[in-house]
Amino acid sequence: MMRIFARLVRDDRAGSAAEFALVLPLLIIFLFGIIDVGRFMWTCNRAEKATQMGVRFAVATDMIPNGLANYSFVVSGGLTQGDPIPQSSFGGASCKISGGAVSCTCNTGATCPSPLVSNSATALTAFNNVVARMRLFMPEITSSAVKVDYDYSGLGYAGDPNGSDVAPLVKVSILPNALAFRPITLAAFKGSINLPAFTSALTMEDGQGTVAN
Repeated sequence: MMRIFARLVRDDRAGSAAEFALVLPLLIIFLFGIIDVGRFMWTCNRAEKATQMGVRFAVATDMIPNGLANYSFVVSGGLTQGDPIPQSSFGGASCKISGGAVSCTCNTGATCPSPLVSNSATALTAFNNVVARMRLFMPEITSSAVKVDYDYSGLGYAGDPNGSDVAPLVKVSILPNALAFRPITLAAFKGSINLPAFTSALTMEDGQGTVAN
């Protein structure tokens, strides 16, 4: 009996199989980790592309704060025809979806024409059109994950006969932690990683909805 046991102890014919069984889980985790890195970068690339296409659409179509788009800095703002719009008259505004309606607010410490939104239905349509364009590149984007900013750019003239008096810098953003990435390596634990913010910006080109893009 002792001789058989000693023979088994010295037998190393299955050693490679045992070693492979020990290493296999680490190899699988490493492989899935590589795949997850690629998937994460692809997800970030899609999010970035979505903001780029969203802002490209936003600057060539209706302004979401239509009260700003239709505001006369000559009649209501006290400026003279042809005056550049100063930052003291328009310092920037942000638009988001709140309770199924668009909410546009003046940036902290800034001055804005009032009201920023004069037609809520038109503003909602304009916002949803931007989100719809973004969803062509990243379908998981929701309206609540998007913010559109209209920041002071130094461009625009009071009494402009060809459109809005202001030509703001438009920024379309996916809010931080609004979207999640689910790695394969964390699937068993139903884990996810919140994505950071993504933002793209362009200067307003039209803002009257007369240019299709």
